[in-house]
Amino acid sequence: MLKLGKVIADLSKPNQVELVLKGGRGGRGNQHFATSTRQVPRFAEDGEKGEEKEIILELKLLADVGLLGFPNVGKSTFLSVVTDARPKIANYHFTTLEPNLGVVKTKNGDGFVVADIPGIIEGASEGVGLGIQFLRHVERTRLLLHFLDVSGSEGRNPVEDFYTINKELKKYSEKLSKRRQIIVANKIDVVQDDTLLKEVEKLAKTENLELFKISAATKQGVEKLIDHVSEVLKTLPKEELIEVEDKKLYTLDDEEKNTWEIKKENGVFKVTGKPIQRLIGRINIEDNESFYYLQKSLRDMGVDSKLREMGICEGDTVVLEDWEFEWED
Repeated sequence: MLKLGKVIADLSKPNQVELVLKGGRGGRGNQHFATSTRQVPRFAEDGEKGEEKEIILELKLLADVGLLGFPNVGKSTFLSVVTDARPKIANYHFTTLEPNLGVVKTKNGDGFVVADIPGIIEGASEGVGLGIQFLRHVERTRLLLHFLDVSGSEGRNPVEDFYTINKELKKYSEKLSKRRQIIVANKIDVVQDDTLLKEVEKLAKTENLELFKISAATKQGVEKLIDHVSEVLKTLPKEELIEVEDKKLYTLDDEEKNTWEIKKENGVFKVTGKPIQRLIGRINIEDNESFYYLQKSLRDMGVDSKLREMGICEGDTVVLEDWEFEWED
């Protein structure tokens, strides 16, 4: 059922429960087999084996807004200004080594959660830097604020940075690449040459994206941006952001089909089916009484008569799951 990378459940709702592995049914104790002539039976059923699968559990942060941008563009500073979060802030790359969350409270009393997503650089979708660890967290967000440094303090081209990060988003997830974005031109308070700012303004028009010019350090333009984000979020539905590829999950009252079949292959009679699996799983083959119970159960199920109908003869081989027997009349 599970392939590497295939999503089988998204645990994102309060009190949500999903059953992805079924445990085996418990066996019946010896008192269940007591009769008037066999008051103290010496055998009991073993419990059935449960399912075994290898499942990868991934933590994906729940946030309304994700902050994108290369290192040192001011995301952590912005988060510390608009929320009570206290991320580490320093003037070197990869100061932020893990996603930071903060809750924004607007003047109207509205609130939303912001996540600073670090480490997404060129090659992040292939594991370069820290990005591969954090791209999955962006999936939860409904809106992305794409921070660009227009001061030139890092010697980078903000337009190139914009396209580089969006390329990584698309390589990671086509759906994520279409998530709504707002461009945030940061560090306008230290702009000496407005060349980069004009390039970003042109970029916003080309990509038909909204542009906000701010200084996270001095809080210039920050309140206006927050108010706008709050209003935009009201228009974005809380959709199922993670697409579950396997729609068939078990429910607690699921019942397997109670059918069995016999196939004759190279002179061997193979009996298969859920009832056979359940029966074999509960039998202790080393115990005589348990083995007699197996024979009686097969007769009651009609397996014996079906084998005779198919022409089974003395000495023929019968296979029940992993067990092999020689037929005796």
